[in-house]
Amino acid sequence: MGKVTGFLEIEREDRPYEPVAERIKHYREFVEPLSEQKTRDQAARCMDCGIPYCHNGCPVNNQIPDWNDLVYRGDWEEAARNLHSTNNFPEVTGRVCPAPCEASCTLNLEDTPVSIKTIEAAIADRAYKENWIKPEIPVSKTGKKVAVIGSGPAGLACAQQLARAGHDVHVFEKFAKAGGLLRYGIPDFKMEKHYIDRRVEQMQAEGVTFHYGAHVGVNKPIAGIVKSHDAVVLAGGAEKGRDLPIPGREMDGIHFAMEFLPQQNRRVGNESLGGAKDILAGGKHVIVIGGGDTGSDCIGTSIRQGAKSVTQLEILPMPPEKENKLMVWPDWPLKLRTSSSQEEGAEREFSVMTQSFIGEGGKVKKLRCVRVDGKMKPVAGSEFDLDADLVLLAMGFVSPVLEGMVKDLGVELDPRGNVKANVLDYKSSKEKIFACGDLRRGQSLVVWAIREGRQAAHSVDKFLMGETILPR
Repeated sequence: MGKVTGFLEIEREDRPYEPVAERIKHYREFVEPLSEQKTRDQAARCMDCGIPYCHNGCPVNNQIPDWNDLVYRGDWEEAARNLHSTNNFPEVTGRVCPAPCEASCTLNLEDTPVSIKTIEAAIADRAYKENWIKPEIPVSKTGKKVAVIGSGPAGLACAQQLARAGHDVHVFEKFAKAGGLLRYGIPDFKMEKHYIDRRVEQMQAEGVTFHYGAHVGVNKPIAGIVKSHDAVVLAGGAEKGRDLPIPGREMDGIHFAMEFLPQQNRRVGNESLGGAKDILAGGKHVIVIGGGDTGSDCIGTSIRQGAKSVTQLEILPMPPEKENKLMVWPDWPLKLRTSSSQEEGAEREFSVMTQSFIGEGGKVKKLRCVRVDGKMKPVAGSEFDLDADLVLLAMGFVSPVLEGMVKDLGVELDPRGNVKANVLDYKSSKEKIFACGDLRRGQSLVVWAIREGRQAAHSVDKFLMGETILPR
């Protein structure tokens, strides 16, 4: 695939970033695409490596060597067709996926993997620019009606596949717009929201009906939806954040990340905050507790809001700068990664546990912290304080919100509190109720949500029709 000697002749090159001093002044995307020729050169580096481990690294099983070869040869339209055969939203994954495919690339043995994510985004953007992406309207209707609850990446992928199979698909979304965490969690500087709007328009043309402000289990009873639909897919995500119940938690200025991030996205999108009190980082010492992607998004947003300082705390020890390739490749390695937001000015502290919040007049002012050892046990005499006017809890998500829809349905849960369903048929313990995405598997990646949505659609179509031509 690609140029036979390309990996020997061409150095790895990836998309550059707008300089920090400029990009922190706005909320637009700051990744600058490669030129067409440079993108084709990068595609030319794809090796004929015998076993394309990138297939296994990619949760949606993108046929990466195939579309790399097509880009190298200049056949962009066929590359776009191939890419969309496995991935409903490559313009999204080309922006926000951490690229486990690149970790699995054979060239990653030399730390120079093919720039797969960059090429993927280029194909998707070219497809839109050339107007190759059009609604795929089914030839005939099945007469079956399906409800998809939740319009995050799992729900959207599932709904699109089912609509293309000819079903009457209704998506129920509690917020004012579709997208789930794509819209309200991921900052605009990582992915602008017109990409979601474009896909929603395509899906509406394909026959999907969106019901906004429909909070199923709160203002929209689940029983009525189950009764009026032939199948129901639960794709509501895992929104229950992991809390930090230590002394002082009740003070003002301590918030979950998903209280903070959606507000800024709504401001950028000219949406109302719905009467919620503004949570802003401007002029404040901000502490982000949690070292993952959500914490990184809190950093970038805080810096753009004008924070006085931003410090990120991680309870785990600092990972090694480089992994032992022969031990972990082609699996996803544990190693030190620095995000674009962390590069913008955050201080990072590892092996730190927060013991209490200290405040004045009911408002947080400091964090009492302690260093921990490799077993996460406090190290005697290592206590220290950090100034904190705003604390953002970004320690992940523990489960779906069970109150309301999930409890009303009475579906069986797994030991972690997720809706129990296997990956063969995605069926819950209740007849005609299916579950996919983070609500089923727990907190995960956008690309895993897309995979589960597609596979759930395959199972729903087979359940309704006895057979299916939808891919898994």
